Amino acid sequence: MTKNYFSCYTFALFVFLSFFSFNLFAQESLPENFDAWIESGRKDWRIPGMAVGIVKNGEVVYAKGFGEKRLGSGEKVDANTIFSIASVSKNITAAALGILVDEGKIKWDDKITKHIPWFQLKDPWVTQEITIRDALTHQVGLGRILGNRLQFMTNSSRDSVLYQMRYMELEKPFRTEFVYNNVMYSLAGQIIEHVDGRTWDAFLKERLFEPLEMHSSTTSITQLKSTDNLAYPHQEIDGKVVPIKRRNWDNAGPAGGVNSTINDLNKWMLMQLGDSGTYNGKAIVSAQEMNEIHKPQMVQRPANALSGQGSYGFGWNISDYKGKRVLTHGGATDGFNTAMYLMPELDLGIIVVGNNFNSLGNAVAFQVMDAYLGESKVDWNDRYLQSYLISYERALLAREKIHKARAKSSKSSLDRDDYLGIYKSPGYGKVEVKRDGKDLVLRFWDSKDLEAKLEHWHYDTFRAVWKNPAQREEFMQFHLGKDGKVESLDFEFVLRPLSLQVGAYPSNYTHSEKFVKQ
Repeated sequence: MTKNYFSCYTFALFVFLSFFSFNLFAQESLPENFDAWIESGRKDWRIPGMAVGIVKNGEVVYAKGFGEKRLGSGEKVDANTIFSIASVSKNITAAALGILVDEGKIKWDDKITKHIPWFQLKDPWVTQEITIRDALTHQVGLGRILGNRLQFMTNSSRDSVLYQMRYMELEKPFRTEFVYNNVMYSLAGQIIEHVDGRTWDAFLKERLFEPLEMHSSTTSITQLKSTDNLAYPHQEIDGKVVPIKRRNWDNAGPAGGVNSTINDLNKWMLMQLGDSGTYNGKAIVSAQEMNEIHKPQMVQRPANALSGQGSYGFGWNISDYKGKRVLTHGGATDGFNTAMYLMPELDLGIIVVGNNFNSLGNAVAFQVMDAYLGESKVDWNDRYLQSYLISYERALLAREKIHKARAKSSKSSLDRDDYLGIYKSPGYGKVEVKRDGKDLVLRFWDSKDLEAKLEHWHYDTFRAVWKNPAQREEFMQFHLGKDGKVESLDFEFVLRPLSLQVGAYPSNYTHSEKFVKQ
């Protein structure tokens, strides 16, 4: 009987150890045929070039490039190729502010006006109440009012853009909802300059990039050299993927101006994970402030009451996946897409960068998380791709509906020359309607880079086709006064297209700004 009991115990122990070993092995493995799967996905999404980085248990376990830097160039992407990471910059800005908190120079709940006394919003009470925490958690209510189409393309300084906020209406009441806004991150970043004396750019270089050995990372495209290992931005325009102009984020850099590589970003993720705030034994940000950066600060209300929690920290979206906490942030600017994911309980980080808009980065992250959780049953690329194709077709149909509603036989109320002149709004400043040969042209802020040809659409509505094709096209309308003369124009800024591959419109998120003729 003793022998049978021992045999049963031995068998049970063997089964337990086998199960434990299987799970341990599963949690230390990348997805099967991972390189080939990524390359196949890259082609599915028509991404010219991309790179993937993964860190696990304090070490870099993956850093590879795929495709080419510029379509047709044959120059291969590698782990040192530089990509613009756009809004992934936000958690870098938050970490920089965490250093100032550690030094006692600021507190997260400091009023903005304590450090930038001249800053104003349209509501005087909100002006006096807004804090650094409010700015970092998208609960000010300002929204995307300035618009992704124009916000980061002017030659204005960061402080000049912030000054204009006093003229902007809040999209939602203060501290009532999560309303994503880039300008408030620029505001938070400017706290650094006003408190420390160094610019946001200099502070990131000296206090983050250098100690983290992120030697290829910069804060402006003006710091990039043509001899650098650069990826070039691309977009799908009229069904064809083409190279486009690189966007300058300088006047809102803290919201999205960082350029970096997979090798550098792997180091950034190592600093976030494990002994959070340290890198190679060096303390960069205290564990206390890293905890503040990583913890939920603002709820993102789900549509379904039974949905998993969604919240926002300082520069991080926070959710749960299969019982594990996940911190993530995406980044999208003209021709570049970035996805960064952290799963702290597994000491796992994933970063994917690419030079065309796509959702493959999210698919890669979930494929990797599933593999380390020992559950690789879903092809996440197929899931994201099918969802994209459905949304693409819907956007095409919605665009066709707009085109069919056009009254092609209609005419404008006035002759073309009657629309010429200067128009102004308090928040957006000056625009000019002028002649360019036979064409009407709209120019923003005296900038040749911000010109659009005005195509008559119907009645007094025109379609503004930007000379920079990456900006696509938007609509505007002239309004007449009682005397029959032009009184103003409304420009409809597209803040979020349904599918940029289809075009700037259709969109379910726009802002119309009124410019009065002078």
